[in-house]
Amino acid sequence: MVDNGEIPQINGVALPGFVKAHGHDHESPIIGIAKDVPLTTWLDAAVNLYTGFLHNEEESLTNHFGRSPYLITYLKARVDDLQHGITTALVHHCNFNKYHVDELVEANRLAGTKVVIAVGSQDRHYDPRILDKPADIAIKRMDKLYEKYKDTANIKIIPGPDQFFSNSPPLLKALKNWAQKHNTLIHIHSSEEPATTKWFTKEYGITPVEYGHSIDFLDDNTFVGHQVHNTENDLTILAQTQTKVVHNPLANTILGSGMPPLQKFKEKGITFAISTDGSGSADNQNILNAARVAAQYQKAYHQDATLMPAQDVLERITVIPAQILGFNTGTLEPGKLADITVIDLSVANLTPTREENVIENLIWAANGNEVQYIISNGNLLINNYQFTSLKIQELLRQVQELSEMFHEYRQTKIPEMATGIRERK
Repeated sequence: MVDNGEIPQINGVALPGFVKAHGHDHESPIIGIAKDVPLTTWLDAAVNLYTGFLHNEEESLTNHFGRSPYLITYLKARVDDLQHGITTALVHHCNFNKYHVDELVEANRLAGTKVVIAVGSQDRHYDPRILDKPADIAIKRMDKLYEKYKDTANIKIIPGPDQFFSNSPPLLKALKNWAQKHNTLIHIHSSEEPATTKWFTKEYGITPVEYGHSIDFLDDNTFVGHQVHNTENDLTILAQTQTKVVHNPLANTILGSGMPPLQKFKEKGITFAISTDGSGSADNQNILNAARVAAQYQKAYHQDATLMPAQDVLERITVIPAQILGFNTGTLEPGKLADITVIDLSVANLTPTREENVIENLIWAANGNEVQYIISNGNLLINNYQFTSLKIQELLRQVQELSEMFHEYRQTKIPEMATGIRERK
């Protein structure tokens, strides 16, 4: 960025690198698959079918591309993040992906980003091929991965049980004990989709939050993804246990799952961040757009324009998720890691921008792809819109081909009802 000893002057604004506290790096090649359907149908017809495709065809796909199809998939996810200014992410590594943490670590190394890997687990109400029975299978997996990567820069390994409905009390207790022993966070999906939440409550006589609380799973080192559907008791429990929530408005609206009561979260003192979920459900990783949708929905629903101003939602994609994930990022100040996203203010939609309106314009007017420069861990990853750490064109060609191969594969397959659908009928 420095030429002939001169400091360049650009029409831009420097922000802390955006922090994504919930997402899935296996979804980018399935954008547009099984759309306009509810969550569980989409999971079976898109996510589970795609990860099954990679699992079944891994050897032939590796031979064809000359590298792992998982690595290709995860590298594309890193690109998706970076082009929208995200330098730090939590990846909820569920289903078959829990067997492919090595490829995700490599993708993160090549991209130069930071990743918390929430390693998935399931032992009921899911695809029988990936059930962790007995429960110590999941614990041994965590032990192996933690020892392997505990000293690896920019990587954190934590337990990430997939859903409350897909993890039994013994497994959840074992994973929580593991997290406490290793002083790590623990992450899980919770109360995301209405039919699933209603079924769970009827089947077990308590809500997912009450279930988690009953086995001492919820505390200040637990954070849940979505938490769309809540009772008053749920909100009280979340507040009392200091459990954090990650709100994913893009996926929640596209899949028709609903939107959580963010104003009640604030009234109760429940900490929440805003994130994007995976590219397959959200269709992109535009975290500025996620912040905008979250705010617009609350303003319209409550008919109150004063709710969730731009500064508030900007903090929920920077400082707040950085605090939740435990990274020394999220703000620009001495002592913080050098994670900087520079947004180009010379584009038409951000003109005019002045110091007084820069934050409002970022939230309300930015397209989200005006990321001109990115510095992560002190390294320049995007230089004037050009990626410096990854060979983008070759990667995009392989992702396109991989997606087309999956499209042909799925024409011959009937989606398996692997996401608890049988139990909910």
